[in-house]
Amino acid sequence: MKLICLITALTLLFPASSFAHELPDLGDVSQVTLTPHQERQLGLRIMRQIRADPSYLDDSEIASYLSNLGHRLIANSDETSANQSFEFFAIQDPSINAFALPGGFMGFNSGLIIAAQSESELAAVMSHEIAHVTQKHLARMIAAQKYDWVKSIAALAVAIAAARSNAQASSAILVASQASIIQSKLDFTRKHEKEADRIGLDILLDAGFDPQGMPAFFERLQRAGRFHETGAPSYLRTHPITYERIADIQNRTREMPYRQVPDSIDFLLVRAKLRAMQGKPHDAVVQFKARLDDKRYTNEVVERYGYIHALLRDKKAKQAKKELAHLYHILEKAQDGSILNNHVLGKPIRVEYKNVISGAMIEALSASVKLANGEINEAFKTYQNALKIYPQHRALIHGYANALIQNKQNERALEFLNKQLRVIQNDPQLHSLQAQCYALLGDKMLEHRALAEVYYLKGHFKAAADQLKIALQSDNGNFYQLSSIESRLKQMQGFIEEDEKDQDK
Repeated sequence: MKLICLITALTLLFPASSFAHELPDLGDVSQVTLTPHQERQLGLRIMRQIRADPSYLDDSEIASYLSNLGHRLIANSDETSANQSFEFFAIQDPSINAFALPGGFMGFNSGLIIAAQSESELAAVMSHEIAHVTQKHLARMIAAQKYDWVKSIAALAVAIAAARSNAQASSAILVASQASIIQSKLDFTRKHEKEADRIGLDILLDAGFDPQGMPAFFERLQRAGRFHETGAPSYLRTHPITYERIADIQNRTREMPYRQVPDSIDFLLVRAKLRAMQGKPHDAVVQFKARLDDKRYTNEVVERYGYIHALLRDKKAKQAKKELAHLYHILEKAQDGSILNNHVLGKPIRVEYKNVISGAMIEALSASVKLANGEINEAFKTYQNALKIYPQHRALIHGYANALIQNKQNERALEFLNKQLRVIQNDPQLHSLQAQCYALLGDKMLEHRALAEVYYLKGHFKAAADQLKIALQSDNGNFYQLSSIESRLKQMQGFIEEDEKDQDK
């Protein structure tokens, strides 16, 4: 919850809504003052603080789903530049909001994902945000405002850092950094929102989603704001939705052919997992059980999946095991075609879960249930079998490595991690687990070498360099290892110098 006021400030500073639309035509004005590299560095500086906050949802399954959905939309955008990178992430926050940062970073509150009643609605919000990035609204605003805007971004990054220790001081910094900017930009809000609606709707349609998802979601949010003035969704405060905007979208979608698009099982499972993570553990258990008892669900597999997550969170491992057996029973019946009573958008579906990411999510949950019940060897077998089918699923990889470490099989865990890191090099959690293994095995040099990669991947270059210096002080390395660390340290020092130059500009 610490990030609620900060995310509001971020969306006020860089929402898809607050950038000037009718700038003079000076060529690509976004490139005059701010290069894509500089914009990316600004985003990274803010992301360092967000990633350090406990509200940042460091969940590989949720992040993977958002990334897959986002890149499916991007692939269908004619506006996307080959030089523009994107990163999608989630924030554990029940308020309904989404926000964009410099450099293509996009955050989605858990409350917004849960509030979306269909995958097309979530895709509509995401395509709207992508449109703001592809139209370079943020870069153009920074270019127009020159250094005053850049200084405001820097002040915001300081405020995010301050919030972790002093929320009141942080609020004061935020007010000072944003007050003079926000008021002067509100006049442009509606123009840019309409532009993002237009382009975002095209992206949504081209990606194969239901275009009605955009007006449906916006109209529901507007109703919520009308009847709950003091508790209006955060998205309304940072992305003003007017009757005119909704009417424009409805007029466009009215001419489009009807398209019924079933939600993916991945979307439904991610929403169920987020619902299980909300509020107090016991309350989540009660809510899932009540829906199951009353049969108030669209997909029983999804509802029981969320129920098991809630039970594990509430430390009810035995009951979770019982529910897992029930879940597998449903899946087995679905696989042989004898049960087709799971519905999505009114259409019956078969749970062909072995061919999609949802199967990996269920197997990762299964292993977690077995570990919670002390069935260590059974959990290992589940991980091993599942990884043969889903070798790139991060939750399975992380879970298996962590389970090996927790059960004192450090050499086996290290062998597994080293194999994974030869393929996946940009995962800070894998490097962190590798560092744990080296620490438990007494190899200080390689422990600090691995920790350096963790800091590097999170954008903390100075901390990474410090870890490499500590590694060089160890006397247990061979010539090749020490030379490799020295070479990496030189690279890190180059990143530090480059980062300092960007901050001075």
